[in-house]
Amino acid sequence: MVISDRALPNDIEALKRLVVAGGVELAEVHADLATTRADLIQSQSRESNAEALIAHLRLTIEKMRREVYGQRSERSARLLDQMELELEELEAAASEDELAAERAAAKGTTVSSFTRKKPSRKPFPEHLPRERIVVPGPTACACCGSTRLAKLGEDITETLEVVPRQWKVLQYVREKFTCRACEKISQAPAPFHVLPRGFAGPSLLAMILFEKYGQHQPLNRQAERYAREGVPLSLSTLADGVGACSAVLSPLFERLQAHVLAAERLHGDDTTVPVLAKGKTDTGRSWVYVRDDRPFGGLDPPAALFFYSRDRSG
Repeated sequence: MVISDRALPNDIEALKRLVVAGGVELAEVHADLATTRADLIQSQSRESNAEALIAHLRLTIEKMRREVYGQRSERSARLLDQMELELEELEAAASEDELAAERAAAKGTTVSSFTRKKPSRKPFPEHLPRERIVVPGPTACACCGSTRLAKLGEDITETLEVVPRQWKVLQYVREKFTCRACEKISQAPAPFHVLPRGFAGPSLLAMILFEKYGQHQPLNRQAERYAREGVPLSLSTLADGVGACSAVLSPLFERLQAHVLAAERLHGDDTTVPVLAKGKTDTGRSWVYVRDDRPFGGLDPPAALFFYSRDRSG
């Protein structure tokens, strides 16, 4: 609002009333802008919530189709993975927009907050250990100041937490003793190592194998992650550990192979696997043989056997 010099009154009281009226109008303009901004943010929150809901329904429908008609091709599996990634991004964006809408609604006075409907959270698994952190209660009444307090109950708020991976070096100290009678030296035998002259413990080897074959993490990515954690392990060192563990576990594989191939009914299938090659991507093969006599009244335990070849001729 622009006021010329000629429009200003000469009376001080009238001038004060004019200034107060202008301030009220300016406050109303700011309130209207805040309300409009809050409405816009809430609209964005509802839109992102609707997109996440649509992605969730599409993923559910595709999974139900796969359960009814079975796996049609490897493309459908990749499609499900892509849809899950899309749903993850949309859910994160919806949560971010919801928090922004709550902050915008808290600043205004005429806009009601918008709460996105979420599924009820499942309780934490029972096998997880619980650590009780007791917050000390008040020693005096907050109302009257009396110290005659009696415990009525307690409220428990659970928070899921994780302890980061910790690296450590185990030092096995073998003390030497000499005999005063025969002057011979006595010492406890060296501890058992999974790999001869190996430095890696069984837990570290199991983690490397699980990351490679269970989580599909190549050894070069594992080496980079371990280096960022302050433990430099070269790619050749990790590869030597994987090869040595394969040799150690070969008797177990041979027993499993004999058990599977001795079945009266053997189910077999091959699945294509993309393999990185120099300048291109080759198509490898994963051969699976399954023994399962439970549908036919068999009592032997089921088992599966996997082979891998770089091409179909293998």
